[in-house]
Amino acid sequence: MISLGLYNYWIVIGLMMVGLYVMISRGNLIKKIVGLNIFQSAVFIMYISMGVVEGGAVPILTDGVTRYSNPLPHVLILTAIVVGVATTALGLALVVRIKEAYGSVDEDDLHRMDNDF
Repeated sequence: MISLGLYNYWIVIGLMMVGLYVMISRGNLIKKIVGLNIFQSAVFIMYISMGVVEGGAVPILTDGVTRYSNPLPHVLILTAIVVGVATTALGLALVVRIKEAYGSVDEDDLHRMDNDF
């Protein structure tokens, strides 16, 4: 039987599979970028889920607190989100440039045009 207590990890697996499927099955470059973003979001959720400590407090020294949460995974994910946005912007800019140069954003059309030269 499937344990629903760890539902966030099931969400991660589902998002990873959807993102991977979109990246592999679609020939449109914009859809590939969307699939990459879905996969990336699954990785973010996974790291945030792993960084949560049950019963943990904010890592500020106070009296009576013995269990602290590590803020490092959350900080790393914040940095990864910024890098992901920049990567997405660069990818979309490249797709726009490819569309201007070739007139298409479909992978099969690009291969066909590239082999004709």
